[in-house]
Amino acid sequence: MSRRKICVVTGARSEYGLLRWLMHEIQNDPGLILQVVATGMHLSPEFGLTYNVIENDGFTISAKVEMLLSSDSPVGMAKSIGLGILGFTDALERLKPDILVVLGDRYEILAAAQAAMALHIPVAHIHGGEITEGAIDDCIRHAVTKMSHIHFVANEIYRKRVVQLGEQPQKVFNFGAIGLDNIKKLNLLGKEEFEQSIGFTMGSLNFLVTYHPVTLQLTDPQQPVSALLEALDSFPQAKVIFTKPNSDAVGRTISRMIDQYVAERPERTAAFISLGQLMYLSAIRHVDVVIGNSSSGLIEVPAFKKPTVNIGDRQKGRLKASSVIDCPENKEDIILAINKALSQDFRQNLKHTISPYGEGDTSSRIVKVLKNIDLSSILTKRFYDYENYERE
Repeated sequence: MSRRKICVVTGARSEYGLLRWLMHEIQNDPGLILQVVATGMHLSPEFGLTYNVIENDGFTISAKVEMLLSSDSPVGMAKSIGLGILGFTDALERLKPDILVVLGDRYEILAAAQAAMALHIPVAHIHGGEITEGAIDDCIRHAVTKMSHIHFVANEIYRKRVVQLGEQPQKVFNFGAIGLDNIKKLNLLGKEEFEQSIGFTMGSLNFLVTYHPVTLQLTDPQQPVSALLEALDSFPQAKVIFTKPNSDAVGRTISRMIDQYVAERPERTAAFISLGQLMYLSAIRHVDVVIGNSSSGLIEVPAFKKPTVNIGDRQKGRLKASSVIDCPENKEDIILAINKALSQDFRQNLKHTISPYGEGDTSSRIVKVLKNIDLSSILTKRFYDYENYERE
């Protein structure tokens, strides 16, 4: 029996950090062949050429798909998707995988899924069924769901939503969030080792801040980012670690504002293009509050029983643990939310936090499905009416 070829697409270091253990599981399975396609920010000097991280972890990159234009405008994003479809078509035609694995909702993934659809390659999609009303990712995620044939979701509510989109229930698997595998499997750094690794000394109060573009808002991001930075100045005793935004539209504007803020406050702030999963999760472990609008504040941070201040609408619609505090994008509300996160009553209740995204061990369960699922007629998708699901 021939070994099944599983092709994993990754476009950013943060996403690769979620996929890493899954890739290890595939690579170590004698019945499977791992193929890796690196694209997007991995291939950009501006974002650190992080394809090197993949290779240093012992993986062979099967193809590199250049698609990221040196632009952070909506037009640049649209053109990048077009370039991606061309590149993925060539790569996938050469590799001829049995299954293409994609995660999430970024535009690189949309390009990969479209190419696979045209080439009759089954697609397995991780983290479908979620809602983020403030980002273009919402549209991309649901579009990729309809182009996919196997679905791995992070919660039963998300499973029902994928079925509601017409996907067959027996092809939708709720194994929890794949990112929680890292918390179980990585040996996180102690405080001193973490400080030495990033070249930054923490204090008695520490914040971890990540603010990404809100891609459905066409307004200038300077106002909400300024509000966030001014709010941080209301806590002059706090040390602040920034991780920079991704390559979405207006991301460079946000990065420049962060760089200027850090340059003016070098004694208590530091900014990084990407910490990677080990450093990032170690940072969560040692800070007091995680602030911003990243999905990690909703998925990984509650597993540490740490508070998240979730700013604005970027994550609106996602399931949230009791440790997440939502607030509008203005200075006063951000300050109030941070004070709430630091309050004794709120911190006392953190120990009761229950994550809605499972408890880990997701990668091994996904691999079992990828290895054993019948592919003989998987490309023929029959729309499943949700009314039948309700009756069943």
